[in-house]
Amino acid sequence: MKKLKNSIIITLIIAAALVTAFAFIRGGSEVAEKPAKHYPKLNEILTNEMSDIPELEKMDARIRRFMTKWQIKGASLAVMRNDSLLYAKGYGWADEEKEVKMEPGHIMRMASVSKLLTAAGIMVLQEMDSLSIKDTVFGPGGILDTPFFNELVACDRNYKRVTVEHLLRHQVGFRRDPLFSSVDVKNQLGLDHAPTKEDYYRLVLSKKLRWVPGTSQKYSNFGYLLLSEIIEHVSGMPYEEFMKKKVLKPAGCYDMHIGEIYYKDRRSNEVRYYTHEGDGKYVEEYTGSGKMVERCYGGTNLPLLSGAGAWCASPAEIARFVASIDGDPIVEDIISYESVCQMVDYVDNATFSLGWNDTAPASGWSRTGTLAGTSALVKRFPDGECWVMITNTSTYRGPRFPKYTDALFKECRKLYSDKFPKRNMFE
Repeated sequence: MKKLKNSIIITLIIAAALVTAFAFIRGGSEVAEKPAKHYPKLNEILTNEMSDIPELEKMDARIRRFMTKWQIKGASLAVMRNDSLLYAKGYGWADEEKEVKMEPGHIMRMASVSKLLTAAGIMVLQEMDSLSIKDTVFGPGGILDTPFFNELVACDRNYKRVTVEHLLRHQVGFRRDPLFSSVDVKNQLGLDHAPTKEDYYRLVLSKKLRWVPGTSQKYSNFGYLLLSEIIEHVSGMPYEEFMKKKVLKPAGCYDMHIGEIYYKDRRSNEVRYYTHEGDGKYVEEYTGSGKMVERCYGGTNLPLLSGAGAWCASPAEIARFVASIDGDPIVEDIISYESVCQMVDYVDNATFSLGWNDTAPASGWSRTGTLAGTSALVKRFPDGECWVMITNTSTYRGPRFPKYTDALFKECRKLYSDKFPKRNMFE
């Protein structure tokens, strides 16, 4: 019996060794592949009570006064230091009509902060050797070398000079940036439908460029629509699917989504948006139906903006995303240190960084976003502290409002930075 038992054990050991060897011979992928990492789903576990800290009550009061001054219904703040989430809290109302208070797990439209995600998606593709930011976009050998695009850009030979980097830095020189003028575009093109992205391509790319690409710059949402197109073309996947699978999930961000147009289509943990009173609060529906709608619910075809401005997220998950592209070793980055440096490389104050608005070494990295019904600011300071705030209310200051949020951040850092608890809520 003992001999039989030993024989069985030896047989099992040999069999296991043969299976392992066979897997290695087949290429080793089954053995070498690392298990997928799983991170906490922040928006499901964070609560306001977790950041009810007596030493920070005066900071909370200061933020509420800021909201009252600017007539902001609700806001959410996350503070991270050296890749550790120290603070996450909601203020005011997520949905005043339904008496839902803002919590750190509520998601909001982040507007042009979406461009930071898209730029990171391009860097991921570059590290997969699927493209280079130096690659040309149009013409023979370009990424979008297709009959559709080739016919459109035939009007100007300078289109053949356009690179992915020119799009990332807003340096192409498009004559129009029409993504927020859908009714005008519909009328101009004589369409019987709301403009599609192909309609926008026809309108913009059939016109000559203002300058030779790379010689000047002008902020362009249309350029980031094209970057979203490039991601789809190169990856063979819909833009949102690629971003979730290859960028956001590896970063530990599970509750970021392309937003919808109307209140009825919002996600279960998404806020209600509010626009400031006065001229411009109500506009014609983006479809050109003639119906007047509140600008934040029907004034813009939000999903069409895709990588230019359509993402929704919580400040805590945005902080988590920044932690995955900042070169700090505490949270594993989704891109190499070389790619991080490429994204934040500071040229001068007249040149956009890749995805970021500005990366001046003295002031830190910043990314702003503004839409009807929301304002967002991501600010990573040189000392490694990162503040993220999103509001569910827009103000009359429009795209200039984030500078007031930036001033609030600096004021609060000066008074309260040393009062944050030493912890990491990412864990």
